Amino acid sequence: MDATEDTNTSKQYSLFHKILRESKHVAILSGAGLSAESGVPTFRGPGGYWRRFVATQLATPEAFKENPSRVWQFYHYRRNGMLTKQPNPAHKALSKYRRLVDSKQAGETTTFTVITQNVDELTPRDVDPIEMHGSLFRIRCTACGRREQNRDNPICEALRGTEDIEKEEANIPIEKLPSCSGCGGLMRPDVVWFHENLDEDIMKRISDVLRECDLFLVVGTSAIVYPAAGFAERVKMKGGKVVEFNIEATMDEEDVDMRFVGPCGQTLPKALRVDGME
Repeated sequence: MDATEDTNTSKQYSLFHKILRESKHVAILSGAGLSAESGVPTFRGPGGYWRRFVATQLATPEAFKENPSRVWQFYHYRRNGMLTKQPNPAHKALSKYRRLVDSKQAGETTTFTVITQNVDELTPRDVDPIEMHGSLFRIRCTACGRREQNRDNPICEALRGTEDIEKEEANIPIEKLPSCSGCGGLMRPDVVWFHENLDEDIMKRISDVLRECDLFLVVGTSAIVYPAAGFAERVKMKGGKVVEFNIEATMDEEDVDMRFVGPCGQTLPKALRVDGME
């Protein structure tokens, strides 16, 4: 069987289309599997290394405090790589479906919300995604808290060339690392690191969305780690539907009403009935 062949049945899609048309408040939770289809490395599991370091060990406030030069080189490497990546058909499907909802061509659906765990900004800006874990292209001052959008590459001159991991790791003085345009303090990536809490305002926005949601799509994520694992549970407990879209089944059978197995770039556009839209 061709690896790209859609093994989900037409009956599945027809049933989902009916559920979608009749749902008033649709929400999506997207994860690393969605961006992996654009060639974005996950830095999780086997092979999740940067230089000789386990990548997840660099994504902590403790690592930044100990060696901000090293952590900034890791994030420069990630930012530099991301600038070559493009949204895939699943990302584009979100934008197309939003247009259907906004133009009142999506059945009874009146709201459509995308909650993403990804920090790559591949999710189209026109869907106004709720970014749970922040963004690689936003920075925050460690002194005054000022936030800034920044897609400069490199973000500071001292990081130029450090994306080449064949070269020896640089030891960059703090005064040459990204600094705040307001107070001059040391900037850090505006992402949620391990050992840090999620932003309270963002979690409140998500809670408000889940309170109304009657159809919850889990796309490119296992959704088994809290707090994300609790999102689907909340929707199910109030009588809503939960549908999984993943390269392989990851959620327990009793936790989903339907699932579509295969590349999200193939299944999601077809499920949202936007595969023929420009």
